[in-house]
Amino acid sequence: MLVVAANRYDQVAQELVSRWAALGAGLLTCADLSLCGWRYPLSTTERSVAVIGGQVLPVEEITGVLTRLPCVFEQELVEIVPDDRAYVAAEMTAFLLSWLSELKCPVLNRPTSTCLSGPYWRQERWVYAAQLGIPVEPVRRSTALSADTSPASSSGCSASVTVVGKHCFGAVDESLATQARKLADVAQTALLTVHFSNTQADAAFISADPWPDLDSDEVNDAILAYLQE
Repeated sequence: MLVVAANRYDQVAQELVSRWAALGAGLLTCADLSLCGWRYPLSTTERSVAVIGGQVLPVEEITGVLTRLPCVFEQELVEIVPDDRAYVAAEMTAFLLSWLSELKCPVLNRPTSTCLSGPYWRQERWVYAAQLGIPVEPVRRSTALSADTSPASSSGCSASVTVVGKHCFGAVDESLATQARKLADVAQTALLTVHFSNTQADAAFISADPWPDLDSDEVNDAILAYLQE
């Protein structure tokens, strides 16, 4: 089974599971974490049992996982009494961090200590990482109480490259695709969208995120191929 781990309100994830229905895809949400059937012995994780879309199945039957959530949000836990939601959300996030890290199948993206779906970096860290031979737009923040403290660059994004494994997608100069692949390698992530100031070779890096838009058939097919490797 292919598994998409996502927020229970993630419409894109639901559509992707429907697209892959013939391959036995399933949607894993926080609702499944509250169901009976899970078994996760730390000494023999290959004998684990999971609940995916309400279905109980051995972990060895999971062939690939796409993770689209940074954590379990307490706002999702509508079945839990309000006073307990923050605690339960933290416990579910910790469980998924361990469970996803131990899976032997392909996982996009594997969790890090701060995020269930890859690197959760501040803009400054992305810019610092991108400086390895890549022109970057500077990040400026203001400490004035009346000012906007969000990072700002001198120009907007007008081009993007999505990295899936060894493949890059985007109508840009080939050098930008190479830079995006290099940045993904530095971040140790196999799924990343990198934004540039324009499509030309002299474009500057603007930002990056591990949650690409999935409105491209090419990107979706590449994700599927990666998970089936």
